Amino acid sequence: MNKLKFLSVAFLASVCSVQAQDINQVKKAIDAEQFQAAKTSLKSIVKDDSSNGAAYFLLGNVYLAQNVADSAAIAYKAGLNAKKEAHLNHIGLGQLDLDNNNVAAAKANFELAKKEMRKKDFEEYVYIARAYMNANKPDYKSALATLELAKERNEMEPQVLLAKGDAYYGDKNQNAAFSAYRNAFQADASLIRAKMQLGVLLKGAKAYTEAVAAYDNVIATSPSYGPVYRELAETYYYWANNVPGRYDQYIKQALSYYEKYMELTDYSLASRMRHADFLILAKDYKALEAEALKMKELDKVNPRILRYLGYAAYENGNLDAAISSLNEYISVPTNKIIAQDYFYLGQAKIKKATSADGTTIEPVLYKEGISFIKKAVDMDIYFAGQLGDLGKSLYEQRLYKEAALVFEIATTNKESKSYLLDNFYLGNSIYFNNAPADAVKDMEALAKADIAFGNVVEASPETIDAYVYRARTNTLMDNDQEMIKYYQMYVDKVTEKGAEEMAKPAVKAKLVEAYNTMAAGYVNFDKVKAREYFNKTLAIDPANAYATQSLKTIK
Repeated sequence: MNKLKFLSVAFLASVCSVQAQDINQVKKAIDAEQFQAAKTSLKSIVKDDSSNGAAYFLLGNVYLAQNVADSAAIAYKAGLNAKKEAHLNHIGLGQLDLDNNNVAAAKANFELAKKEMRKKDFEEYVYIARAYMNANKPDYKSALATLELAKERNEMEPQVLLAKGDAYYGDKNQNAAFSAYRNAFQADASLIRAKMQLGVLLKGAKAYTEAVAAYDNVIATSPSYGPVYRELAETYYYWANNVPGRYDQYIKQALSYYEKYMELTDYSLASRMRHADFLILAKDYKALEAEALKMKELDKVNPRILRYLGYAAYENGNLDAAISSLNEYISVPTNKIIAQDYFYLGQAKIKKATSADGTTIEPVLYKEGISFIKKAVDMDIYFAGQLGDLGKSLYEQRLYKEAALVFEIATTNKESKSYLLDNFYLGNSIYFNNAPADAVKDMEALAKADIAFGNVVEASPETIDAYVYRARTNTLMDNDQEMIKYYQMYVDKVTEKGAEEMAKPAVKAKLVEAYNTMAAGYVNFDKVKAREYFNKTLAIDPANAYATQSLKTIK
């Protein structure tokens, strides 16, 4: 009997040892972002031993990493009933509370977890700090405050130092982050993520060459560590956008590194979605469509796949598929809609509404498109600065009224890099829509054009064509005083450039236009000035019929 009891205890000790090893392997898999493998192992552990609260907690964390909050909640709640380390699951539920903007409930859950801590425990503090950092709205200050408590328990624990590095990095304290990461790796040379994060700091500082060198150093140490290839992919993506001359080269490199990352992690649906998000950034829409179709084979009902199909279809010229996919996606109230969804759907409807030759436009569909573009910009002002290509395509098709509606939205973001150009196109679109002799003048729209040209010359006084178009716009509004003022500003700017500039045929033509139009305006209230400006025209173009005839009629 005693021998049997001894063997049972030995057996249980062996099982506990195996499970501890399994949990440690799972933690390594999670760190390596091999989430599918980690999830499979954790499901096996909790199936064999429902008393393992840590396994439920880690399973919930994996679900959160894969953006499956409902499954995470189920895992955490099940973990609360475990006999061992059940309290960790309060931390998981606390992060869910943070994601739902319920800070008080989160803190209450964190306190429940802390109550079960032993004197030398520190891991709970690390997990709580990470909950603050991983929440939808990260709170790095609270994370750092929590990690100070962990520091009191074990100051040089590598995981504490790594978490402090992440918190400092999120809090934009680069120097402190560097020290924490360096100390973490020195304390534990197997902690590859700490070494990798030193490269991440360089990436954030736009020191791309140095960042790549740091990542190469990581690969030399651990060539199968997947996350470093994701960081390389992101670094080359940012590098491509900062060095336009090497964009194609660097984007190709970025995509190849992301493929390597996928090979070393997994090809689960969640991983494919992360890959799809990166393909959108890299603007590889052929690959995005292929990835979306693969995801559809894995899960025909996952709504996010419709987003990817919609984006890819639009970029690949299939407007009907884009509209169908995105309409279906946004029609479900439970789907998380982002500004980009509305942006793509609006563009697709506008392009669908426009005939290939640009001669006709379907008004209802176009109006719907504009409404979705407005929704996108209301959600995220960034998209106002991304409308230039759409507006210019309408402008070049001489759909000036429709182009003006697009550029009016585009100019709502004063911080956009294209703000001045969008204003110029807005003014021109309105001007040309009202310029035909048979057009019914829209005075409200023309006033917007005047303001748009004013925005251009205020920020860029040397954009001299803006003075001409502003003068022309005021001509359409029968505003002689303003018309004369802006033509004169154009004349002054050209004169400053010297005789060589004034001798150019295009400039001479605009000077003739300016002098004749100014003179015609002066006729109404200052005939002496009118004669002066008609004579300025004849000094440039002695045979100008309009100036010659007008001088004869002035009395």
